[in-house]
Amino acid sequence: MDLNDEPGPTRGRGIYLLPNLLTTGGLFAGFYAILAAASGNFENACIAVFVAGLFDGIDGRVARLTGTTSEFGVQYDSLADLVSFGMAPSLVMYHWALVGFRADGPVLAKVGWAAAFLYAACAALRLARFNTQVGSTDKRWFIGLASPAAAGFVVSFVWAMTTFGYSGQGLRWLALAVTVAAGLLMVSRIRFYSFKGLPKGDRVPFFVMALVVVTIAVLFIAQAKGLFALALLYVLSGPAWWLWQKFKRRQATA
Repeated sequence: MDLNDEPGPTRGRGIYLLPNLLTTGGLFAGFYAILAAASGNFENACIAVFVAGLFDGIDGRVARLTGTTSEFGVQYDSLADLVSFGMAPSLVMYHWALVGFRADGPVLAKVGWAAAFLYAACAALRLARFNTQVGSTDKRWFIGLASPAAAGFVVSFVWAMTTFGYSGQGLRWLALAVTVAAGLLMVSRIRFYSFKGLPKGDRVPFFVMALVVVTIAVLFIAQAKGLFALALLYVLSGPAWWLWQKFKRRQATA
């Protein structure tokens, strides 16, 4: 018998299942967020979307660390993201605020659900574009607002305003603007920093350490309000950078 024909060591099936189980956890969190929003439990719905974000940040890393990346995992993760960061945030916002447009007449009633659908459709388009551009773009930047960041912006707005004691239906016009803006930013060509271009050596830049410390402090002190403040700053960073680059180009050609 040729020793070269002997099978090599194989990975346990559990190792292959682990990343997909984490993706399933994120999918469940998004599903629960939809149920919680439909029941009027908006705080739990918002928390569930952030939990989905944690699972989304872990599953890919676990797959790479264990060498179990697969095309199936990539596609499954994308479908789970559509539920957790597309459908869930749009329905949370709809049940919290946009449903209030029904009180303004049959025409404006359609504005509420149309805005929610616009967000969900933009999330689907954003995910499809991301899947087709993997490996062909600069990893330091996202082209368009990433769907998890857009979802974080939308649900942190809901959570923060709820903490302040505001009624969602009373803020329906502001909620409409937030929903539409988040959706359009996802399909825009505006670049957002991905934080994937940080050095991998032993030394971490001071600004990164300072940013982590400030972020933890803000979240510990302000919680929902801090999350919204950080999400708002990140969302504004893309258009601000785009305007700055446009201004510099105009100055260079003047």
